[in-house]
Amino acid sequence: MAMIDISVVPVGTGTPSVSSYVAGAVKILRDAGVRYELTAMNTIIEGDLDKLLALAQRMHRSAFDAGAQRVVTTIRIDERLDKPLTIEGKVKAVKDKLGK
Repeated sequence: MAMIDISVVPVGTGTPSVSSYVAGAVKILRDAGVRYELTAMNTIIEGDLDKLLALAQRMHRSAFDAGAQRVVTTIRIDERLDKPLTIEGKVKAVKDKLGK
């Protein structure tokens, strides 16, 4: 199981707002039925790495489809082979260490 965080930033859109582009990218995840968490700065997705990378490419291209002239996408990959990896599990591990 893998997890990626992705940030799709359209450039050359004529407006400083990017929320409509982000919504278009997140809709791809919603329609694909994968587990994801939208945050203020990126989106976290968990699942099979090959599937996640294909979805990341579709998210990246969705900004062009929506009219952006340039798109900067940042992706970080976290993949473990020794145990299951989930969004909740990563958060719980830190909270446990904080005593919460």
